[in-house]
Amino acid sequence: MTPVRVPLGGRSIDVALPDCAVTVADPPGGTAVDVRAAAEAAVAEPIGPGLADSVAPDDSVVIVVTDLTRATPDAELVDVLCAELARAGVRKGQVTVVVGLGLHRPMTDAELAAMLGEHADIAVNHDPDDTVVVGRVDGVPIECNRRVADADLVLATGMVEPHQYAGFSGGGKTVAIGAGGESLISYTHGPELLSRPGVRLGRIEDNPFRAAVDEAGDLCGLGFCLNVTHGPAGILDVAAGTPRPVVETLADSAREALSVEVDGEYDAVIAGVGAPKDATLYQATRAATYVALGANDPLRSGGRLVVPAALTEGAGEGTGERRFYDRLSGASDADALYAEMREGYEPGAQRAFVLARVLTEYDVYVTNSDAPDVVDACLMESRERVADAIEPGSDVLVVPDALHTLLV
Repeated sequence: MTPVRVPLGGRSIDVALPDCAVTVADPPGGTAVDVRAAAEAAVAEPIGPGLADSVAPDDSVVIVVTDLTRATPDAELVDVLCAELARAGVRKGQVTVVVGLGLHRPMTDAELAAMLGEHADIAVNHDPDDTVVVGRVDGVPIECNRRVADADLVLATGMVEPHQYAGFSGGGKTVAIGAGGESLISYTHGPELLSRPGVRLGRIEDNPFRAAVDEAGDLCGLGFCLNVTHGPAGILDVAAGTPRPVVETLADSAREALSVEVDGEYDAVIAGVGAPKDATLYQATRAATYVALGANDPLRSGGRLVVPAALTEGAGEGTGERRFYDRLSGASDADALYAEMREGYEPGAQRAFVLARVLTEYDVYVTNSDAPDVVDACLMESRERVADAIEPGSDVLVVPDALHTLLV
């Protein structure tokens, strides 16, 4: 059997399973675009009002960007936005880039320089403790980064990719969650909202999570976004303008490129992640939950999920990552943890809640990592190699890019 290639960190590894029946779920993938050219074209012909029509020369402007957990080409996107602002008479000194961390750890100066290039000097990390209340959604106070709330114009970049709860990320979520406080994160990621039928991977319409973050984004003042979507080939499409239709447009592009029809059931699924998501266990476990809780769960009862992940940062260093680790490592078993967390949990721990739900049905193995002790402490099992986690004779489905593949 020809080995199957799956990502690990910033490289790939070959996996050979000679005693197994192996099926590979490769999405169509689409065709990559030139990011700068596509971004310039999108800003020139936006969905809705143009950026130059929304800003005055003396306005203060904030651009909210994603952090290093998203592979968004922010250097190019911010540069295109700044160039358009300059044509409208806005100087660089009037612009601040706020890195939307949510509850993730702050980015280092070196990471900011690598991500933003020449615009790193105007970038600041979001501080979730320095927020102001700008309104309410479903009775929940919406806390917004003070710099964002005080700006005359708020812009955002973002990646529209499949998201476990929002259906697809991007749009208002970049600002409302990335540059917000714990109140909205607690509400949108709590057990009551996450258990609603419309909250699911790949769904935007009638999704209460998506509706909440869009409304919160409005309250934070988001007026214009420049978003991208990507697949195995790279960045596939770019759209700019009014946030909601931008997300809808790019979600359609993503579905076309990322959907794979899967028939039958499998004993095991190998779910690839790769950089930057597989640096932490918190992010890498998305691969398992995206497969098991997507539109078409391909696993047989009692099956197993295998996630190759580098885990160069262990469980992760941010507030959410620490809460995730504490919940899992402190639990006796998945059933007890899931039952306990259905009664509520602190913001950031939602990934433990969703993972516990999967662990009540399936075993999860994490292989090839630098932190096997962290894996073993969190109700999962570590293995040195992928093949060590697969029983001989298994029917195996390989999803090389589990975070960007929609199994339908």
